[in-house]
Amino acid sequence: MLPEILSFGDKGFGDELLRGTIYTLLIAVSAYALGLVLGLLGAAGKLYGGAIARTVGAIYTTVGRSVPELVLILLLYFAGTRGINSLLGVFGIGPVEVNATLAAIVVLGIVQGAYHTEVIRAAIQAVPQGQIEAGRAFGMSNVLIFRRIIGPAMLPNAIPGLSNLWLIVIKDTAILAVVGNVELLSTTASAAAFTKQYLLFYLTVAVIYLVITEVSSYLLGLLERRFRRGQTSLA
Repeated sequence: MLPEILSFGDKGFGDELLRGTIYTLLIAVSAYALGLVLGLLGAAGKLYGGAIARTVGAIYTTVGRSVPELVLILLLYFAGTRGINSLLGVFGIGPVEVNATLAAIVVLGIVQGAYHTEVIRAAIQAVPQGQIEAGRAFGMSNVLIFRRIIGPAMLPNAIPGLSNLWLIVIKDTAILAVVGNVELLSTTASAAAFTKQYLLFYLTVAVIYLVITEVSSYLLGLLERRFRRGQTSLA
């Protein structure tokens, strides 16, 4: 039986923890999706773009992977909000309050995008060049080559790295507590401060993160095995 303080209803904080867990998953899924889009664009720019695209991509991935996530989140969150309001001020529009959840998604997505770029770039480079040249010999467009050759061939190589990035973004959501976001850790901290049951609540949140991670690892393992069907195992 769970302690009454963790139960649902007026006497416990189960509702708040559940709400925090849902917010954490919402932020993580949305930020991961944004990071994946930025990663695809970044990888395409670094592999097939011109000099400017390659330079911008290199700067983006270098900064994104070199500067600690907490520093980037603080910079993007606060400087980004001020930058938006400054831009609006140029057009005579008063300051606006940026939605905390949306800001968290964008900030984490930008950070994730730097890592996605390198994972996807490496996976594309692992595709045998002969397969791509064969597609061009058959008159396929670049889009068709990516959809029929590069995409299916790169996925088995990309999934392990992309899986790790999903686990990382789950943990990175906890950093958002420093900017007052209502994700799981922030909710837990408020409940622990209110009840003074710090050990109980922080052990509980650790278990919740562990369950999310283990379930994610199991599902991602199934996905990887599905895409590696028919491939020779080196184990």
